[in-house]
Amino acid sequence: MTTVKPTRQELTNRVSLTGKVTINPVFGLVAPVSGQIRYLNVQPPTSTPKKATRVASVWKGGKAYHVTVPAGAAFAGRLVDDRSTVQAGMPVVSAKHVGYAIVAEIDGAQAYKLSAALTAVRAQITNGPGPFACKVLGTIAALPSGTLPEPPAPPAPDPSASPAPPVQKVPQQNVQPSEATGMRLVCLAPAGVTLINGASATLEVITAKAANALVLPVEAVAGGQGKGLVDVVRPDGTRETRDVVLGLTDGKVIEIKSGLTGEEKIAVPGPDLPQAQPENKGPEGVISK
Repeated sequence: MTTVKPTRQELTNRVSLTGKVTINPVFGLVAPVSGQIRYLNVQPPTSTPKKATRVASVWKGGKAYHVTVPAGAAFAGRLVDDRSTVQAGMPVVSAKHVGYAIVAEIDGAQAYKLSAALTAVRAQITNGPGPFACKVLGTIAALPSGTLPEPPAPPAPDPSASPAPPVQKVPQQNVQPSEATGMRLVCLAPAGVTLINGASATLEVITAKAANALVLPVEAVAGGQGKGLVDVVRPDGTRETRDVVLGLTDGKVIEIKSGLTGEEKIAVPGPDLPQAQPENKGPEGVISK
């Protein structure tokens, strides 16, 4: 019989994503609180914004909570109607980063793992720079198509006033509203990292950490989703199947949050999960009770 003893180590849970270097990617900004959103009429920039731009406020209890596009990005669209009631964390504004960023598409199975774990992201360009810390922009949520408000109509001329001299028009950039996107992670490389549009990249997101965690090899544990079973080997060689509470895993070892002291001997492989009891059916397929 093969046995192991639980050990203690630092455990890190990671999610790996495949991405690409992209020019001018769109990202979303969310409502900071639940309330009514009121948009500002934002003029298209004539150059890359060097300061943050306030584009909306969410009002709650008579107080305004601002939504701001960061420096280096431009407002790209409203995602809900003006004066709509929105929920905290709901995408309300789209913005376009001016320059290079790394974009990784996300599937539904990864979304909830990543939603609260975007503070530690590292990137590696395939056959290029890295690994390096990658600063996340906005939210990972999918975005609807953005809309841009119509410019205000000029005031009607006063017929009694003397004719005004012609005003020299300043050309504005042709700004298009953002298109819909799927769930994606957008992040920025540090200054000085050379990026090439279209280059492949790998992103690593650290979703959780546990210091001095009590762990066992995954082969010694049956179960998942926080609950498991292990076989404790007694001094006389007999086995006791014990319930344990599971935590993080890196695919090789799994955290035992409770149920063991750390002094036990654990059988490998772990116990088989009990089979579901077959239904007792009558001669015509009717379930008997």
